[in-house]
Amino acid sequence: MAEFMRLKRGSVTRRHFLAVTGLGAAALLFGGAGRTSIATSKGSPLGKKVSLATWPNYHDPQTFEDFTARYGVEVDISIIGSNEGMMKALESGRTWDIIVPTQYAISPYFHRDMLTPLDLRLLPNLDIGAHSDRFLKPGVLAGAFYAVPKNAGTTGIAYNTAQLDPVGSWRDFFDRAVTEASGKTIVHDYQLTAIGGALVALGHGFNSLDPAELGRAEDLLMQVRPHLLAVESDYQPAMRTGEAWMTMCWSNDAVQMHRDVPEIAFEIASDGGEIWTDYYAIPAKAHNKPAAHALINHLIDPDIAAREHIVHGGTATDSRIRALLPPEILSDEIAYPDEAKLTPLEFGLAVVMTDPNRAEIMNRFRAARG
Repeated sequence: MAEFMRLKRGSVTRRHFLAVTGLGAAALLFGGAGRTSIATSKGSPLGKKVSLATWPNYHDPQTFEDFTARYGVEVDISIIGSNEGMMKALESGRTWDIIVPTQYAISPYFHRDMLTPLDLRLLPNLDIGAHSDRFLKPGVLAGAFYAVPKNAGTTGIAYNTAQLDPVGSWRDFFDRAVTEASGKTIVHDYQLTAIGGALVALGHGFNSLDPAELGRAEDLLMQVRPHLLAVESDYQPAMRTGEAWMTMCWSNDAVQMHRDVPEIAFEIASDGGEIWTDYYAIPAKAHNKPAAHALINHLIDPDIAAREHIVHGGTATDSRIRALLPPEILSDEIAYPDEAKLTPLEFGLAVVMTDPNRAEIMNRFRAARG
């Protein structure tokens, strides 16, 4: 690690780095398995526009305005609601320069040759030592970095305390959805969490692929479907106006909503659910890879990222960012919960993303009449 940082600072040559660290580390830095980065020239023009596919309510708009002011490159933002939807769009020919996949989606992208290896020389703001291995490893495949961490979080339940008593489990969530929260509940338009929440409510694993268990989860989803306000991943507007009283919710959204509307509370379900980490990655067919590297480097600058975290409420994985956050942010139990609450949670698995049975169940759930 010390030699890597010396190389990034330019105090040693690449030849020296290769000699003292070996080919494995060299592959990690410069790309592996015959894959190379196109964006290798520091003098490459950045063009006029760079596009980013990201999640709802996930950035401070000022960050992109500052990038445009500094580099003269416009940032075109697209909002996505699921990793599956983003992959389907890319497979159908949609192009973005940067995407924000969750950890379990990186491997499926890689095995379909849909990502380009990152050129770490163009990401001087990345400090590998500032991240623990559990956050870095999902982005490293075949000895090269294909994604770098953005932030982490959990998936739980947001509810309006002025309308509902505490909602502490997924079983409770689905029970309330057909009773006092009927017509006021939102379920994610995202098979990992929609089906995962139903599975957990029935006592099964969040990532289950068992046909019988999935069948029971589909039955539960279909029972609740007529009672839902919406199947939607951008649920903040309805929760803020009071049109919705309860929703499946990512923790960063919960931080934002609770900050502005204190009666909106958030619970990590006691019976299980999801813990996640999101990343920045560059699709293989990106049009502007030099600008993509420049924007990622801008976004992971600790000062800029700290300001973003204060706005969007994600859990910082970079120790440098945590050191810059005020105590009231670090003490927020939504973004930084007690470790005991994380024990029953699961990371999404890659096989779940591409499982045809779960995809079909979600399609039938979406199509069912509310």
